[in-house]
Amino acid sequence: MGVLFFLLFMAVIIAVLTGFFFLVRERGKRSLAGNTSPDGPKLAGAASEGPVPGEGQAARKENQVRYQGRTYAYNEDILTFLVMGIDKNSEAVEVAEGTDGGQADALFLAVLNPHTKEILILGINRNTMTDIEVYDDQGKLVKTVKGQIATQHGFGNGVEESCKYQAEAVARLMYGLPIHGYAAVNMSAIPDINDAVGGVDVTVPEDLTRADKTLVQGAKVHLEGESAFWYVKYRDTSVFGSADRRLERQRQYLSGFVRAAKEAAEKDLSVVLKLYQAIQPMMTTDITAEEAVYLATLALDYRFGTDSFRMLEGETVMGKEYEEFYADEDALYRLIIEVFYEEVH
Repeated sequence: MGVLFFLLFMAVIIAVLTGFFFLVRERGKRSLAGNTSPDGPKLAGAASEGPVPGEGQAARKENQVRYQGRTYAYNEDILTFLVMGIDKNSEAVEVAEGTDGGQADALFLAVLNPHTKEILILGINRNTMTDIEVYDDQGKLVKTVKGQIATQHGFGNGVEESCKYQAEAVARLMYGLPIHGYAAVNMSAIPDINDAVGGVDVTVPEDLTRADKTLVQGAKVHLEGESAFWYVKYRDTSVFGSADRRLERQRQYLSGFVRAAKEAAEKDLSVVLKLYQAIQPMMTTDITAEEAVYLATLALDYRFGTDSFRMLEGETVMGKEYEEFYADEDALYRLIIEVFYEEVH
């Protein structure tokens, strides 16, 4: 009888926990559904070929554009999230005044496409030159200048305000792309995040032994603890293009992290909530725990392969003081069409 009672008790506990999990998931789903927008990027008047023939107002409502002789419509069901790695001890500041909020030294757009069931990650060079809005201590817009996109985060309180400014700067760069949420994580949280999924496997592309003796060029390393931090964070500012090479390492690392996280979640879905709770003290986000659980369960069914990571194309040049990256506008426009639009047949 005692064994039977114990089994019944465990069955009830599992049922309650399972019910709670799915309740949290459904709450997250409803919350995100209310955060989506049917309005896509403002591509018309940029590189588009004008209005869709014979469509008029209806075409504008459907966010349709002409590109290379074909008609495309914005995918209203797509979800886009800005992921930021924040460093308050950044190596370079293009816009020096009032940037106490720290710089976004890592910028990635995570894109979930329910139509293709695919996860895409778009990497944005932290030195990308774009319109930066300068605010004073009272939060009043003072002026707009050209500067490194990473500096936009600094014009705020270092938390929600800074994230809002940074998300708006990325949206402007991407022709007004809707961003459905953000997560800004302090770089110091990398060891905890890395170890929470069991570590990440990488092949070291360059000599990083000045930061960590285990990071020998060409070595296959299972990153754990501080090694993961230095792999993602370190760059030699005396070497031209070091930010570009670091971004490539971050791309490689993030690809490995996503794979490791998916494997960990497939074994134990609760790892998602545990990870969220572990990094919450070092993270600023408008994504709730319920939304995080829903997104994680959604992502488990989505494909993420070697071709799922895209980088903004462009050129790095030396400015008056710091490196400047200029995005290739034609390539950027094409990228937005390919990722966020679907051909209308």
